[in-house]
Amino acid sequence: MLEFISKGGVVMYPIILCSIVAIAIILERAYHFLRLRATNTAQFLLKIEQALQSNKIDTALKEAKVATGPVACVVQAGIINRQKDTDSWEKAVSRVGTKELVRLEKNLRALGIIAHVSPLLGLLGTVTGMIKAFIKIEELGGRVDASVLAGGIWEALLTTAAGLSVAIPTMFAYHYFEGKVDNFAIAMKEAALLISEWLGIGKPKEEGKSYSEHSGEDVDYGV
Repeated sequence: MLEFISKGGVVMYPIILCSIVAIAIILERAYHFLRLRATNTAQFLLKIEQALQSNKIDTALKEAKVATGPVACVVQAGIINRQKDTDSWEKAVSRVGTKELVRLEKNLRALGIIAHVSPLLGLLGTVTGMIKAFIKIEELGGRVDASVLAGGIWEALLTTAAGLSVAIPTMFAYHYFEGKVDNFAIAMKEAALLISEWLGIGKPKEEGKSYSEHSGEDVDYGV
C-alpha cells in the first residue's frame, strides 16, 4: 500500500487527506441521523395533537421538550409562541426551522466539495505523471523500452484511481444525507402546519384538522 502511495507522487497525499476527512464526516453524520431516527415522528405528533385538543398546553410543551430532533424543536417553538400574531408566530417557527436545517446540513458542503475535488486531484496527478514520463522519454532520445513506458503510465494513473475511489463513495454518502435533510425539512413543514391548525393560528380553532385527517393512515416522513 505504501509503495502505491509513493509511486503515485505528491498528489496522493491530498487525496489521502480528503479520504480521511470524508470518512470522519460520514461517520459523524451517520451517527447524528441515527440518533434522530430513534424518535417516532408520527407517534410524537399524535401525542401533541391529543394534548392540544384537550387544551393541555403544558403537557404538549413538556412532550416537545422531552422529545429530540428538529420536528420537536419546531413544535416547541410553535407552542411557546402561540400568543403572538400570525406573522410573528410564523417568523419565530421559521427561525427555529432554519436553525435546525443548518444543524442537519453540518459538514455536508465539505463532503460535496471532497466528492468533486478528489477526481480532479487524481486527474492532476495523472497529467503531471504523464508529463514526467514524456520528459524522461525526451531525455533518452526516444529510445525507450515499451515496458518502461507502460510502467510510467500505470504509475501516473494511480492517482486517478485513488481520486475516483474517494469520490464515488463520498458522492453516494453526500446525496444520501441530502435526502435525509430533505425528509426532515418536509416533516418540519408538516409539523408547523399541524401545530398552527391545532392552536388555531390564523383561523378559528375549530377549523383545525386532526393529525389523522391531515396526514392519512400511512404516513412516512422517511426519518
